[in-house]
Amino acid sequence: MDAHVSKLEAKWHRPTTVLIVDDHPVVREGLRALITRRDIRVVGEASSAQEALEEARRLRPDVVLMDIRLPDMDGLQATQLIKQELPRTAVIIVTNYQDQDYIRRAVMVGASGYLLKGMPREAYVEAIRAVRTGSTIFDAAALGELLKEPLGPMPDLQAQEAVASLTPREQEVLRLLAQGLTNKEIAARIHYSVGTVKNVVAQIIDKLGVSDRTQAAVMAVRAGLLQQQ
Repeated sequence: MDAHVSKLEAKWHRPTTVLIVDDHPVVREGLRALITRRDIRVVGEASSAQEALEEARRLRPDVVLMDIRLPDMDGLQATQLIKQELPRTAVIIVTNYQDQDYIRRAVMVGASGYLLKGMPREAYVEAIRAVRTGSTIFDAAALGELLKEPLGPMPDLQAQEAVASLTPREQEVLRLLAQGLTNKEIAARIHYSVGTVKNVVAQIIDKLGVSDRTQAAVMAVRAGLLQQQ
């Protein structure tokens, strides 16, 4: 037991390791300078999707900063492959493109966040720290709009199992939450008090093992919950 606790303490006290993936050396150099901190260490760089896969396998980083436009493969496809092999590695998409289709695909392939290049230094640092602890970094309002649209990809089986553990009432609230409704709007829709909805949302977050309603919405999408009527 003591040895197990020691391993956990060592994990959370060591620096977060990061792999930077971008086909432009200047961008990689800039990101390295932006994010390097006492608690964040860049352990590798890659200029293509194939190199990213190889380096991710070799280094097993905590976080990957992934560009979308790569010479050999879409960065979102590379993200999906990395997540299949290394599910504990968090991937943050870093791009110039504020594109709804890209954001949606990022959610579906398992990315933990979506950041635009040129954001303030601290935005990158805080995002890396957040995804290391299991959080997701997506704009809640934009995500709410995206989640109203029909889904294309197949549901994620792990997300399906997690959502299946919820009661029918919790699944109903989660479905509405994932459509971008506020607690007040959900309460009006299903004729509950706002306080009751707030409690149900808290139960959902706890059962799914996520830290906020945005993460819960992402899991609902990955589970295909919005396709179920």
